[in-house]
This record gives sequence, structure tokens and C-alpha cells, in this order.
Amino acid sequence: MPLRKYLRKGLHRLQKGPGYTYKELLVWYCNNTNTHGPKRIICEGPKKKAAWLLLTLLFACLVCWQWAVFINTYLSWDVSVSLSMGFKTMDFPAVTVCNASPFRYSKVKALLQDLDQLMEAVLQRILAPDASHANASQTLNFTIWNHTPLIFIDERDPQHPVTLDLLGSNPNSSASTCNAQECKVAMRLCSLNRTVCTLRNFTSATRAVTEWYALQATNIFARVPRPELVAMGYPAERLVLACLFGTQPCSHRNFTPIFYPYYGNCYIFNWGMTEQALPSANPGTEFGLKLILDIGQEDYVPFLASTAGARLMLHEQRAFPFIREEGIYAMSGTETSIGVLVDKLQRKGEPYSRCTVNGSDVAIQNLYSSFNTTYSIQACLHSCFQDHMVHNCSCGHYLYPLPPGERFCNDQDFPDWAYCYLGLQMSMAQRETCISMCQESCNDTQYKMTISMADWPSEASEDWILHVLSQERDQSPNITMSRKDVVKLNIYFQEFNYRTIEETPANNIVWLLSNLGGQFGFWMGGSVLCLIEFGEIIIDFLWITVIKMVAFCKGLRQRRARAPYSGPPPTVAELVEAHTNFGFQPDAASPDPHTTAYPEERTLPIPGTPPPNYDSLRLQPLDTIESDSEGDAI
Repeated sequence: MPLRKYLRKGLHRLQKGPGYTYKELLVWYCNNTNTHGPKRIICEGPKKKAAWLLLTLLFACLVCWQWAVFINTYLSWDVSVSLSMGFKTMDFPAVTVCNASPFRYSKVKALLQDLDQLMEAVLQRILAPDASHANASQTLNFTIWNHTPLIFIDERDPQHPVTLDLLGSNPNSSASTCNAQECKVAMRLCSLNRTVCTLRNFTSATRAVTEWYALQATNIFARVPRPELVAMGYPAERLVLACLFGTQPCSHRNFTPIFYPYYGNCYIFNWGMTEQALPSANPGTEFGLKLILDIGQEDYVPFLASTAGARLMLHEQRAFPFIREEGIYAMSGTETSIGVLVDKLQRKGEPYSRCTVNGSDVAIQNLYSSFNTTYSIQACLHSCFQDHMVHNCSCGHYLYPLPPGERFCNDQDFPDWAYCYLGLQMSMAQRETCISMCQESCNDTQYKMTISMADWPSEASEDWILHVLSQERDQSPNITMSRKDVVKLNIYFQEFNYRTIEETPANNIVWLLSNLGGQFGFWMGGSVLCLIEFGEIIIDFLWITVIKMVAFCKGLRQRRARAPYSGPPPTVAELVEAHTNFGFQPDAASPDPHTTAYPEERTLPIPGTPPPNYDSLRLQPLDTIESDSEGDAI
């Protein structure tokens, strides 16, 4: 009912017309507003009116400019970083350890036999370019070589560089006698039945043959089932010789195995998947994790693992260890002590920064979700690259998990995969695409490490320590281990102080409102009520405009429907009579007695302007006129 009553009042007002004009509304606003400038525009003389009008407009423009600056600053969503320190008992981080060699050479020698022979021939060709290698080349299996060969690039004549297959025989070529110092070693990558080829250059022959061997080994291992690859790696009981956490003994059974293609079998201590995370009682070496590892250098793959040692990484519980990107090496024959400091990062989400809580809002399918691990940006970047591999090369790379229904790349099933892979790996557009689609985690924990090393075992204790370790490993009374095979690790909290780095909004809504109000009060001497008054006059201006437009349209329709007079214009008396008596009909002036000025099928003419009501010329307050109009409508 109140709505209906309001609509009836509005309809009556539309029919009756506005009770005040634009000028009257503006004068009323200037007389009644709480801001200072508009009042002076009305009350002062002509010169001061102009001065105050200019000042008011100038300051209003300044206020609008300052408001635009503050609103733009607020919508930039800047953050401030706060650093706080805390002290409490903390959970010990998860520790992942791997051997630098992914497989035992005794287990994979049969798979790599042809590849190793090619590698030996390549090294012989590089080291002894003048020696004859035609007879040796006849016994090699060139099936692997033909897909991705190594070549010499002779640039002694820059205008006419010469390329030569490194294992090819071409005695007439000038490059046949060049060595690695005079010629560059490059890798030839071809696709489309070897019709489209490109060269990947290297500044060092060592780097070239290492990359080539790793690429060919990937072809071989990609065709081997995963359980067989696990059996070819280092078992936990072989890698972990001794373990102690605080004062509690532990063993290889306290480690969770995981297969990481680049490093083979890796083992995670305190991962927190099935058991509760272990707390650290106190900071210091005595309350951390102590490990003795046997890396077994004598069984390294000679051309695949050129680095000897243990690879380790500290990370959160339930997080996948990307040890290739974030891990560190521990050198054999040393005792490596790692003091840990903890940084906790808390980022603001949208719209302040692009971060995700659990990765559910990231457009990339997380291929590491099968491990039941938490989201990380490395998991997203690797999943994004594998997705590009599948779409561009029709197969997945051996180092990353496979999407459902896809296969790993190899030369037999996908002859062009190496050309596609290396082109994709060097593509800047692919990297930018993945970086733009992936998001950082909103909550993250980083472990800062302080590393120190010392020789272990020392010369004085080397015999008895290696003797005891040999007895524990092989039950042999003789020494079967050497210092190049053992790595000792001490991982502990350096202190229980941890830092929390938290993002907070630099400009919140309170800051915005206080600055907007301060600028408005400083330049215009107003408050929030003044803004409400200004909004009110804007609404009234719009209301008057709507009323005038409706009245104009209504009058236009009536003028179109009104029949024109056939005789002389009506007199004032006739107009007054027509205004007061709707049945009044003027005398017809037409010479034809059968025609009438207002036939029945036409509507009655709209009366003209009535004579002025002189009482209306008396000035009355606007609120009195408005109340009378509303009373009439009711």
C-alpha cells in the first residue's frame, strides 16, 4: 500500500508539473547547504559572487582530482610486507635424499651397451681426430645415432663453414682432421623424415656429449616399465647405512621411497603422509637428524652421472620434492652440517596478488596430484610443460608424470620427439605462457640453510670407521668401503626463532574514506552530510528533467491529436468557457451547414492556456507548495 500511494503521488506530480524550476532548486540548495562556498555565491554582491563562484568551482575540481588519485591508489591493490619473529617448538622438516647416479651400472649395463659403444667412439673421435676409426665404426649400432647424431662444425673459414658427421668417414673433407679446439661440436635434430633439421651448438665438447648421452638414455629408459626402473636403482638398505633422530635410532624403514626419474630412487624422511610429523625438541646438532649414506661410486653409470655425491632437499610435509630444481649436493668423504632457519610466507589472495590456496583455481591440471601432495608452483610449471609436450609432440617427456592415456616419448614410436622437445624447451613463449597461468601458493614455508663441511672420516679414524661400516654393510671382516663412498649429514634447527613474512593491504577502505573526507573537508569545508545534500540535488535535477520530458511528450501527443480550427481562432471567453465546461462547443464558422468543426469521431480540443491566476504570483515557500501538491494527490 505505501508503494501504491507513492506511485499515485508521483503520477499526480507528473500530470500537474514540477513545483519548482532548476533555478529555484539551485537557489534553495545554495541557501541551505552546509558547505561554505555556495552560500557566498547567493549572498554577496556581483563581484564577490563571481569570485566565490570561481573559487568554488576551482576547489571542487581539486577535490575531484584528489579523489581520483586516492581511488586509483586504492584500486592498485598494493600490499605492505610485515616481518614478525616467533619462538616455539617446530615440526622437523621433511628430508629427501637421493644418489647422484639414478641407476646402478651393473643393472643397466645391458640396456646401455650400444649407447656406451657409440659414446666411446665419439670420445675417441674427439680426442684423436687423426686416428683411423673406420674399422671401429663397422661394429657400432647406428640405429640410435641416426636419429640424433653429433657433428663437427668447422668454422676456420667463416665464409664457408663445413659440417661433418662426427662418426662419418669423409677423408676428403677439411673438417675430417679438425679437433675439438678448432671445430665446434653440435647436435643435429631433424623431423619430418629428416627433411627439416636444426643444429644445437655447444661451447664445450664435454657439455655436448653429456647432453647427447642423456637424451639417448631417455629414449631407452622411457620404454622400460617403472617397476623395472625402480629395481635398477639404489635400494634404501644400500643407501642408508646409519640413521639417528635426536636420541632415537632410525633406519631405512623410516624413509618413504619415491621414484624421481632424474635421480632414480629417492627416500623421504618425516614426509607426514601416513604418520604424524616429528617435532624437534631443541635446536642444535644433538637434536637433529644424523645420516651416513653409501653412494657406491664404483657402480655409477659412467657417462650419465658425472657428479658424485648425495642430493638432498628440505621441504614441508606432504609436499612433493622437486629435488633437481631446489636440492643441494653433499660431497662424499665429508661431514656436511646443515643449520636450518624457517621462514613462513603468507601472501594475500586476489585482488592483491596472484596466489592460490590449494591450486583448485589454476587452469593447469596438476599431474602430481596422484602423489597426494600439496600444490606448489613447481608442480604447476612441470605439469604445464608436459601438457605442451603432449599437445605439440604427441607424447610426454620421461622426466614428468604422464596425463591419462598418453605415452612417453621415444625414437621408435615418435621419431620427431627430440626436435619438438628441444624446440619447446628453448621457446620463450612457452615459458611465459606457463608462468602466466601458474600461481604461487598463498601459504608457504621456506627453509634457509647454513652449510658447513669437514673431511670425514679423518686420517686418524679412517681405518676403524670404514672397518665398522664394512662390517655392518657386508658382514665382512675386511674393509670393503672407501671414503669416496660415504657421506655424513647433520641436519638440525639452528634456532627455534622463526620469521613470518606476511602481506597486508597497504590501502584499506578506512584509509580511502579518511583521505576522501579529509580532502573534501579541507577544500570545501564539508562532510558526509554535504555529500548527501549534493546527491539530493542531483536526484531533484533528474526528477525535474524526467517530469519535463514526460510533460513535453504528453503535450506533443495531444497537439498531434488536436483537430485544427476551420474558422477564426476562439476568443478568450470561449477558451475560458471551454476550460470550465468540457461540453462547450463553439459556433461553427464554416459556410457549409452540413460540416462541423468538431465531428463526433474526433476528440474534444485541448483547452488553451487559462487566464492567469493572480494569486499564484504571490511568493510562497517551496515546502508549502509541495505539501499542497501532495495533499491534492491524496
